[in-house]
Amino acid sequence: MKNLLRIFYIFCLCVFLYSCSSSRKASNSSDPGIIKTTKINTKNASADSVVAFAKTLIGVRYKYGSSVKENGFDCSGFITYVFNHFDIKVPRRSVDFTNAGSPVSLDRARKGDLILFTGSDNSSGVVGHMGIITQNSNGKVLFIHSASGNARGVMISEVSGYFKTHFVKVIRIFF
Repeated sequence: MKNLLRIFYIFCLCVFLYSCSSSRKASNSSDPGIIKTTKINTKNASADSVVAFAKTLIGVRYKYGSSVKENGFDCSGFITYVFNHFDIKVPRRSVDFTNAGSPVSLDRARKGDLILFTGSDNSSGVVGHMGIITQNSNGKVLFIHSASGNARGVMISEVSGYFKTHFVKVIRIFF
């Protein structure tokens, strides 16, 4: 009888431990096989209106960590300011856009798509800069962003040279 009770106890313990383990795995959000995506609700705003508004900010100076027009913008602060104008909630940091929207190839990028780049260390693969596509014509892709070099601020650049070597991906948020 003692042996039967001991076997039953071990069996119950094993079932309990196994069920805890499987439920933990099922809910583990840090599983590298699971890619969390962030959907950005663009509401009724159009890509054209967002880009048009972004262009009105050309010349606003660069300011690290800022999303306040009067102070200047860093790259993600610029994105935050533009989208907040349309009451569209977006992540505040450029790295937080890594799994947002739907990825598209650079050659299929269109106005309003977001373009992501690494920071100064392009070998890291970690997003550290971003902008909004303004045009894709015959393979020439232009984007608006707030650039830090020489306190340049909000400007339009072509995806070539430096930006080509730091390119991570394009994400579509307007469908």
